[in-house]
Amino acid sequence: MSAISVSFSGCGVYSFSPASINPDIKTIAVPLYADLTGMGPANLSRRFTEKTRDYYQRNTKLSVVTQNPDLQLDCSVVGYQFTPVAPTSSGGTEQAAQTRLTVTVEVTFTNNKTPDESFEKTQFSAYGDFAASVQQSTAEAQLIEEISDQIILKIFNQTVANW
Repeated sequence: MSAISVSFSGCGVYSFSPASINPDIKTIAVPLYADLTGMGPANLSRRFTEKTRDYYQRNTKLSVVTQNPDLQLDCSVVGYQFTPVAPTSSGGTEQAAQTRLTVTVEVTFTNNKTPDESFEKTQFSAYGDFAASVQQSTAEAQLIEEISDQIILKIFNQTVANW
């Protein structure tokens, strides 16, 4: 039996207070994320979309709808990159002690009730690191879960939490 060691950088998902949403706002639409990278697992868009919808439903009183929403999030995964980090040298050979997965999501937020709160094409990124001794495919699923949680929290805070 082998042990897998995966470390995550950055903050966990914390919610200090409920969202402060105008009581007139009752619905949100989160269409399927576009994956503009062609990288990552085939279900990357679906996973991000479902996690985003779930997060808004758990942390607000908003209903997720497909038509005529009060709020709309149009999101695209625009970056998905593995990068070697933490170089080490062993016997004159340099190698990376860790690998970093960085995911970037671009968001257009539309507030149909208060248009001046809308914004376009803001990018949110997060990353996670794993030891070079761990296979990329083994660490990837765990990293995507952690990274998506971080990105969704950032999107949530900018759109409805007023942080």
